[in-house]
Amino acid sequence: MKELDYQVPDIKKGYANQTLYVNLSDNRIEIKPVDDKMKETFTGGKGFDLWLMWNGLPKDRIVKWDDPENEICIATGPLGGVTQYPGAGKSIVTSISPMTGIPIDSNVGGYAGPNLKFSGFDAMEIQGKAKRDVYIFIDGDHGKIEIHNAGDLPDTAYEITRVLTDRHTEKEGKDMAVVTAGPAAEHAWMGCLNFSWWDMRRNLPRYKQAGRGGIGTVFRNKKIKAIIMKKEKITLEMNGPADIEAVKAVGRDHSGGILKLDPKQNRMRVIGTGHLPSIMDEFDLLPTRNFRTGSDPEAKNLFGDVWEKIFTNAGKGWDGCWRPCAINCSHCIEGFVPKTGPFKGKNVVVDGPEYETIAGCGSNIAVFDPHYVAELNFYCDAYGIDTISFGTTMGFVMELFEEGHIDEKATGGHKLKWGSAEETLAVLHEMAEGKGFGGEHFGKGTHYLKSYFGDKFGVNKQVMQDIGMEHKGLEYSEYVTKESLAQQGGYGLTLKGPQHDEAWLIFLDQVHNYMPTFEDKAEALHYFPNWRTWFGLNGLCKLPWNDVVPADNSDTDEPAKVPGHVAFYARFFEAMTGRSTKGDDLIAMSEKVYNFQRIFNIRQGKGLRINDSYIPYRSAGPVTDWEYESRADRYNEQLKEIGVDISGMNTTEKNKKLREYREERYRLLADAAYKRRGWTRNGVPTMDKVKKLGLDWIPEVVDIVKKHEGSDPPKDTLPTSDEAWK
Repeated sequence: MKELDYQVPDIKKGYANQTLYVNLSDNRIEIKPVDDKMKETFTGGKGFDLWLMWNGLPKDRIVKWDDPENEICIATGPLGGVTQYPGAGKSIVTSISPMTGIPIDSNVGGYAGPNLKFSGFDAMEIQGKAKRDVYIFIDGDHGKIEIHNAGDLPDTAYEITRVLTDRHTEKEGKDMAVVTAGPAAEHAWMGCLNFSWWDMRRNLPRYKQAGRGGIGTVFRNKKIKAIIMKKEKITLEMNGPADIEAVKAVGRDHSGGILKLDPKQNRMRVIGTGHLPSIMDEFDLLPTRNFRTGSDPEAKNLFGDVWEKIFTNAGKGWDGCWRPCAINCSHCIEGFVPKTGPFKGKNVVVDGPEYETIAGCGSNIAVFDPHYVAELNFYCDAYGIDTISFGTTMGFVMELFEEGHIDEKATGGHKLKWGSAEETLAVLHEMAEGKGFGGEHFGKGTHYLKSYFGDKFGVNKQVMQDIGMEHKGLEYSEYVTKESLAQQGGYGLTLKGPQHDEAWLIFLDQVHNYMPTFEDKAEALHYFPNWRTWFGLNGLCKLPWNDVVPADNSDTDEPAKVPGHVAFYARFFEAMTGRSTKGDDLIAMSEKVYNFQRIFNIRQGKGLRINDSYIPYRSAGPVTDWEYESRADRYNEQLKEIGVDISGMNTTEKNKKLREYREERYRLLADAAYKRRGWTRNGVPTMDKVKKLGLDWIPEVVDIVKKHEGSDPPKDTLPTSDEAWK
């Protein structure tokens, strides 16, 4: 349908110094330059994505997710695609989310980002909406960009990738990376993107998912069936490092530590994130039955020893979604036979499941049979659905059903009781067909269902607000946060919604008690969101940072930060880019982008304190008397510690008093975190902060901040005493 020939540039110090623009409304293909100011301010990865969106979206109105002007941007970063470093194969995808209405970003493995970069582009920007299904082919071996009619392609992600790999490969699939969604993403707002990588041991394409916020939904709304990034060969030299020997040295140091220590720590190379359910259950953090409790006697059926037996050749071969990654955590199930749906009775490969899927589609809906968890995993991938949003939404619906708030009339005939795995799969299959309760309602997520059930079936909206585990429109990822105020802030005070990749503080706070004061928590809510952002700027995976740590890490001054690995990353960045770099410099890079994204949210009509408030109370404490009584000793003792005389009080009265205390603490935390971040009490970065970060060269940023800097937050979002802010 359209073709552009181009000269593939040499990469210099990690940058191709140009980006690709495709407009599907008129099949326009353009190549845009990347200047030093863009690199200095936004570094790469998510920073480049946001900057392209900032300039590409109309500035005179709020852009909706299904507007043709909405963009999908895909990038890696200056450290992405380095064949000598663990976790350097990441892509970062951004768009305006169907679920939140603000920029969403998702960090995903696979070969697409590196293949895009070595095809000559630091980022790819897609705008417009095609009239019919298309796929985009980026051929970095021959310097061609092509837009093809996709009318002959199948529907599910696995089949699309197989067909396109056979059609375009010159190296038996090893030169291919395919990005695709699936049929459910056409109807649901929680659509994900699948990013393929070539499994050399099994000789087939496998997947990682850009799961959060519905980018797969935007993808299908634009009539994109797939994007192909083709590049036959990638070497370290192709990245043009400033100091190639220094890159090799730091890569050896970091990888060597992982290979030595992983068997003694989390055994990522054997069971990946499947090691987490037992740990979460032990510390009362594993969500069960819609986050009501953090452990369950049946949870042992989903522990790591179970998955170790199910994963094919676990720990005995190469299972890395990036060629040289020493973490090697991308495990799978070969010869899996689904019991339902279009693949019923066929042998398939299941990618994972990872922890979030095990918890969300397992314990959180009381499905403790690993086969059904794996089948839900497989079909979510094939249909293009985020397993976190799916599982968290299903937990919400099941609790409403179990407690008699809704019945089969509301669920399209489905008896959605705890543990009803086949009914859950039936809803998922409906999502793929766009029919029934699954296709018409469930796939739009928890926030939508609160209005749907309230308006159509008269369900109490306060009850749903308390137990519906979403914030800003995005479903919670799978950790019970009742006993970690810092993690409540890590979910509620985020840029994009309650996703653990921005600030995972629950162990540091609840288990290790590293941050006992509000100031400690505020410092963590400044540092860790910025630190985690840095990985998304550079095309890196976070797991090599803190899932395998140096042997002496506990003896350091700040073990939560894993300072030995922070030093590795500073060395790595300096060796690649030639810029003198220390650990604090990494945070400075991220802080620019973090604050820029907050201002972008304000431009989209959100991003103020009111949007960070009103978290579902279940994320802060026990909603029901049953929840209180399930941990009565804990809660009674906490009330005594704050001076409450509980003698003569019934459970309802005690629970009310506990709620008042915990909601006040969350408001105090917001004050402390905003102050530490250099924001106003309404959550707006101050003009002083903008100047300090060097963002004041962008006129629209200055205009937005000046307009909102003096705005007042709603009084019911503030602590009862103003002394906290003073």
